[in-house]
Amino acid sequence: MDTASLTTRTLSIPTPDGAVLHATEYTPNSPLAPDAPTVVLAHGWILSSENWAPVVREVLSHRAVRAITYDQRGHGRSTWGSSAPSIPLLGDDLATVIAAVSPTGPLVLGGHSMGGMTVLAYAGQRADVVRDRVRGVALVATAHDVSDRRNVRAEAAAMAVAARIPLLRTGMVVPGAILTRLNFGENPPAEGVHEAGRQMSRASLQAFGRYFPAIRDLDEARALEVLAEVPTHVVVGAKDRITPARWSRALHAGIRDSRLTVLPGRGHMLNYEATDVVADALIELVDGS
Repeated sequence: MDTASLTTRTLSIPTPDGAVLHATEYTPNSPLAPDAPTVVLAHGWILSSENWAPVVREVLSHRAVRAITYDQRGHGRSTWGSSAPSIPLLGDDLATVIAAVSPTGPLVLGGHSMGGMTVLAYAGQRADVVRDRVRGVALVATAHDVSDRRNVRAEAAAMAVAARIPLLRTGMVVPGAILTRLNFGENPPAEGVHEAGRQMSRASLQAFGRYFPAIRDLDEARALEVLAEVPTHVVVGAKDRITPARWSRALHAGIRDSRLTVLPGRGHMLNYEATDVVADALIELVDGS
């Protein structure tokens, strides 16, 4: 399928607490198979739904499926709402997106970094729906528990200050070179570095700060037993400095019969560094293989 034949549509999805989530629907111009799943993808911390764009293009160049990406609350073009940010709340947001874009029928879910945590929260909250409707899950550069993370001195205090500064962008405070060094592995693609850097630098400093405690206190262990009942593929870069490979290995160990792919030399931004690998994982789940 030629990627030029894709159709995109933007959606605004309200949440119960007043946030509005900005979503993008990708569909091929060729007919969908009657049993084709809807692929719903959640992005990571201080990124946006655009982070999934290269993967979506690759998947839809091989399979006639419908894909949905969306900006997590407080990111991209989505608003905050009245609730304090938390990973369980992001799981609720994913449920709201699914109810709006695909209330029935099979699903394939994918999450990168904080987006993977979002998928885990959704699975833990809605086990029956996952068992009944989800054909497979791709967890990319993520974790269910970060309790062994080394604390950085004064980090929490700095994040608390950042959480109260709504108008500054991350790029005004954190140099792009540092963001690149932290997020990419060896010989990263120039276009991916540029695109991820653009997303991160434009993210609000408030999003950086407000989500820090949610990720620091992450505990989505209850999802592991649920995901053992659906095909699950865990993908991580061996050089990931943000969500190190040991966390993905722990995920894999906790999810019975899951698949683990560790990519030598790759870092955190696998949607750019290993687009084909992430897309292949989703295609296998779409196919039910």
